[in-house]
Amino acid sequence: MAVGAAVGGWHALWVLLVLLGMGQGFLDYILKLHFIDLPLRVTAFDWPTAGALVGVTVLLGFVARALFALVWNGLNARRGAR
Repeated sequence: MAVGAAVGGWHALWVLLVLLGMGQGFLDYILKLHFIDLPLRVTAFDWPTAGALVGVTVLLGFVARALFALVWNGLNARRGAR
C-alpha cells in the first residue's frame, strides 16, 4: 500500500499545483533543470481529470506493489524449499 500511497500522493501534489495555478511554472522549472526545452502547456484545472489522475496512479501503484510481492515471495519460497 505504501507504493500506491506514495505515487498517488505525488500526483495529488501535482493536482494541487495545477489547482493553485502554479503547475506551469513548476513544469517549466523542472524541465529547465534537465536541459529540456519543450513547448508544453498545462491546461485548465478539471476535477474529474484530477480525480482520474490520482485514482489511476494509486491503483497502478497498488498493482505494481502486488506484482513485486508475488515475485518476491515466489523467489523466496524457492530458496526456502532447498
